Amino acid sequence: MDELADSTLEKSRQENVTRILDAADRLFRHYGYSKTTVADVARDLGMSPANIYRFFASKVEIHQAICGRMLETSYKMAFDIRHLPESASERLRRYVRGQYQMTLDTMLDQEKVHEMVIVAIERDWHVIETHIDSIHDLIAEIIREGIEAGEFAEQDPVVASRCFGAATVNLCHPQMVAQCLAKTNRATVDELIEFSIRALKQSDR
Repeated sequence: MDELADSTLEKSRQENVTRILDAADRLFRHYGYSKTTVADVARDLGMSPANIYRFFASKVEIHQAICGRMLETSYKMAFDIRHLPESASERLRRYVRGQYQMTLDTMLDQEKVHEMVIVAIERDWHVIETHIDSIHDLIAEIIREGIEAGEFAEQDPVVASRCFGAATVNLCHPQMVAQCLAKTNRATVDELIEFSIRALKQSDR
């Protein structure tokens, strides 16, 4: 019975957390992160601010959790691509193009969402760093398979993954994507992707 009760309590807690995050996300997108308060979120849900604080210590913590959910979506896309039955090069192409499009669709097209992302990046939260490490791990797995298949040159896949990420960062980093959109003297998306993939195929011997 105790296990059942604990399970029921945990389910109820998760439902409340999801409701709070959904409401906060909706209000942040509509009014902007800086203009939305915990009291606004509580009012939207028909509860008291004290009830919100039972689950989140502050608005910053709510924001972190929302950004975490956005990053989970990005990771799932990378995870699914990593397991496609395609060549390593094609999977890397799919990943970078997909990440670029996701950045355009969810972080730039909606101005208020872009504000949330910029606040997260500027505060350099651990959730951002954890996400980057997780993506690097997936890319390293793809590169390792490319090396084993003779598609890429012999090299350290972990180092190669970090270098590949650095070479394509302006297609994935929201601020850099925003700055480059209106520029005509920048490499195109496909040019940068192909350049980065060619680098993986080059041997230093």
